[in-house]
Amino acid sequence: MIFKNQYYYFISGLPDFSFDSMKLPFSVEEFREMLDEAVTPEDKKLLDSYFLSYDNDNLFRLLEKKEEEELQSRGILTRADLEEVIRQVREGDTIENKRVPPYFEKAVRAWLDEEIPGHLKTLEDLISSLYADYGMGVKNSLIAGWFEMNLNIGNILSALFARKYGMDISQVVVGNNEIAQLIRENANARDFGISRELDYYDDIIRIAEEPDIYERERKIDKFRWNWLDDNTLFDYFDIEYIFAYLCKLRILERWVSLNAEEGERVFRELIAQLKNEIQKPEDL
Repeated sequence: MIFKNQYYYFISGLPDFSFDSMKLPFSVEEFREMLDEAVTPEDKKLLDSYFLSYDNDNLFRLLEKKEEEELQSRGILTRADLEEVIRQVREGDTIENKRVPPYFEKAVRAWLDEEIPGHLKTLEDLISSLYADYGMGVKNSLIAGWFEMNLNIGNILSALFARKYGMDISQVVVGNNEIAQLIRENANARDFGISRELDYYDDIIRIAEEPDIYERERKIDKFRWNWLDDNTLFDYFDIEYIFAYLCKLRILERWVSLNAEEGERVFRELIAQLKNEIQKPEDL
């Protein structure tokens, strides 16, 4: 029997929020700082798998010589860490930083060799594919399932988009799970050969048919939110609850930010419209 760490006091003090909340209880960054003090090193390592997505982006920027761009601060690795990884791979040294995931070496090696292995065409897709495989290998069923669910959604939408515009479907599908392989093998099939393998296939197809991009993105995130609810029904004070809370907080943060940006855009348009309506005396 596996015994989990329980975080009764910490979780009981977390404020509730819903998908339609208009205000964040705190930012993802603030929550992360809280987690650093609240969870065990073992569980923190599990949560780090979530934040590696920012390190993926930072690594890609450095490899693509985009040093002038500011790197994401939410990753678990600093710029110096990433630059050291690149140097060590280039010189054939062993990567000493234990926080660096093993797939980073594969990504840097592909960049150095100027050859993307397999069916993929871009370094960015390679990093995404390696990250998906890494996440699905995490020794926690909820976190591994979260990675796989997001991989499946992304691959289905990418395959539909590629089919619509006559692109090579095999080159837009990332990862190496069963669904990814079936899509590549059945690119010409109406359902890519996965409708019977994936219980939420029809849900994703309905979402993909939404013509409004904003609404489609909202529905995708609502699906993710519901998936987290369904898969944490009996998780109350454990790391699974905390991981789900983190994922939901990030979803909410995204939409609160978008709503703020949209509000500012509308405000500026109104100001511009008012200015245009004001005529100078000599124009009357």
